[in-house]
Amino acid sequence: MKILLFGKNGQVGRELEKTLARLGELTALDRQGMDLSNTDGIREQIRRLRPDVIVNAAAYTAVDKAESEPDLAMAVNGIAPGVMAEEAARLNALLVHYSTDYVFDGTKPSPYTEQDTPNPLNAYGRSKLAGERIICANASRFLIFRTAWVYDGQGRNFLGTIKHIGAQRPELTIVDDQVGAPTWNREIAQATVQAIASYLAHPDPKQINGIYHLTAQGQTSWFGFAQAAAEYGLFAGLAHPPALRAISSAEFSTPAKRPMYSVLSNAKLLEQFGIQLPDWGVSLRECLTGADAQ
Repeated sequence: MKILLFGKNGQVGRELEKTLARLGELTALDRQGMDLSNTDGIREQIRRLRPDVIVNAAAYTAVDKAESEPDLAMAVNGIAPGVMAEEAARLNALLVHYSTDYVFDGTKPSPYTEQDTPNPLNAYGRSKLAGERIICANASRFLIFRTAWVYDGQGRNFLGTIKHIGAQRPELTIVDDQVGAPTWNREIAQATVQAIASYLAHPDPKQINGIYHLTAQGQTSWFGFAQAAAEYGLFAGLAHPPALRAISSAEFSTPAKRPMYSVLSNAKLLEQFGIQLPDWGVSLRECLTGADAQ
C-alpha cells in the first residue's frame, strides 16, 4: 500500500511519519516539498505517486495571523484539501484530514458532537470548516478528525511557548476561562493508524466516511494545563521557575476570538473504531516525564 503524507514537519505530521510506515510504503512531504497554496503542484504530486491513502497533516495554524491573512489561510486549509479530495476520488484513495475544535463558537454547555452545527468565530476556524465541507462534497473515501489543543514536549505549541517565556519572566499570566481538552500529538498519530487500518478492513468502508472527534478525555483551562505541566516538570532546569497567575480572556486581548468552551465528544470514534484516548492529564504526564521527554 502506498501512502502520501503532507505536512511531515508539523506537530501531528512528525509522529505520523513514524506510525504510518507500519501500514505501507510512505512518501512524506514537508512545506518545502509541497506548498499547499500551489494547487497544480498538489495535483501533480498525487497523480505522479498514485497513493492508496493520502494523509493531510499540513495546515495554516497561526490563528491570530489568519485574521490578517484570511486568503492564505483559506488557500491552505480550505482550497488545498478540496484538490486532494478530487484527486483522491479519481484514484479511489482514502483521504485522511485533520480539522479543529475552532469550527464551533463555544456557546454549548456540554461537549460538542459531530451533529452540532459549526459556527466558527475566527478566520482560521472558517478556513478549516471550508476544508471539511469541500472534502465531504468531493471525496469518495474520507476520514476527517477534529482535534484540539495539540501539543508535544518539544515543538512550537502552548507548552513550548510558556516554557520559553517562563525562562525570561518571573510570572506568567494565563487565561483560565477557555476550556478544552489538551491532546498529545503522539496519541493522535497512533489513533489515526488504528482508524485507517479499521477503515480499510471494513467490508463497505464508504459507509463509515465522515467526521470524527479525536481528542483526549477530560477537560481543563489553559491555566489548568499550564499548572499541570509545571507540576510534571515543564520548567525543570530553570533556576527560577515562573509563577503562574490566572486571568480572564478579557484581560488577554488577541486578534482572533476564541471559543470559551470547545470540549468535543469522542463517542462516535469509540463506537465506530473502538478508539478512546486517555485523559489529558495522563497523557501530559507521560509526555513530560516519559523516556522521550527532553
